[in-house]
Amino acid sequence: MSPVNASDGTRVTLSELIEMRHRVREVQLFSTPSQRSPLIGLHHSKLRGRGVDFDQVRVYQSGDDVRTIDWRVTARTQEPHTKLFHEERERPIFIMVEQSCRLFFGSGLMFKSVLAAQAASLIGWAALGHNDRVGGLVFGDNEHYEIKPRRSKQSLLQLLNRLVRVNQGLNTEQRPQSDALDMALRRAREVLRPGSLVIVICDERALTEGAEQQLSLLSRHCDLLLLPVSDPLDHALPAAGLLRFTEQGAQLELDTLNFDLRQAYKAQAEDRRGRWELLAQKLRVLLMPLNTQSEMVEQLREYLNPQRPAKKQ
Repeated sequence: MSPVNASDGTRVTLSELIEMRHRVREVQLFSTPSQRSPLIGLHHSKLRGRGVDFDQVRVYQSGDDVRTIDWRVTARTQEPHTKLFHEERERPIFIMVEQSCRLFFGSGLMFKSVLAAQAASLIGWAALGHNDRVGGLVFGDNEHYEIKPRRSKQSLLQLLNRLVRVNQGLNTEQRPQSDALDMALRRAREVLRPGSLVIVICDERALTEGAEQQLSLLSRHCDLLLLPVSDPLDHALPAAGLLRFTEQGAQLELDTLNFDLRQAYKAQAEDRRGRWELLAQKLRVLLMPLNTQSEMVEQLREYLNPQRPAKKQ
């Protein structure tokens, strides 16, 4: 199926994801010489081995690695001096984005699958503009497509094109796979090198015990940024009377006027969100939940640049 040129919020298009590169400047995802992003903690943290970029020379202090002593400066000044290094700036950025049938739904501005695709695209263009290697993994109910991280526009376009193709193939007749995120994370652990930054964009309901375990293992060697995606109807049922749902030939009726039912539904949603928050605290990673109720760039801007005024429409 070839992608169309316009999006109504239910399907994503390649042109839409390519145009997302013009919105990178609205959100400070990565640091610049004049501005530090909150993601600096992910992009420069957990020094894994001595960096290779020379920074400066200063007087030797107790505890400094003797291997970094600058012998020329030491001989000239007759006082021990040591070299300081930046961490290696360039690193692989691996964008894992879910495109399963459980995201093929939305009651807000767009479907969750479209929101996930837009977020992946924006982060991809920002990373490429930051001179990082960009790759990723698009995973759905019974498939996954992997793009090796490279510092090239072609690699990002390959990822976006695959993302669009999977998105265009989503339908309500697919059978959901409960462990899709678990399997995708297992694959990521096999291919990613230590020190990579892994962006996980998935359905809020995807966090199983297996996925939690895989995220914990992955966090030992890589930095993580978690972006669970949700819709307002994932968190609360409207008091709209009797609602009928159909999936795979099975039917379900819910009386949404039942107060206890609505409260139980809301409690389940709160438990899901609390589970994400506890995991992020445990792993000491950044959590930025996204929802279909508001525009994606505005949500990211609120997380990362709260002091910046919103763009006028």
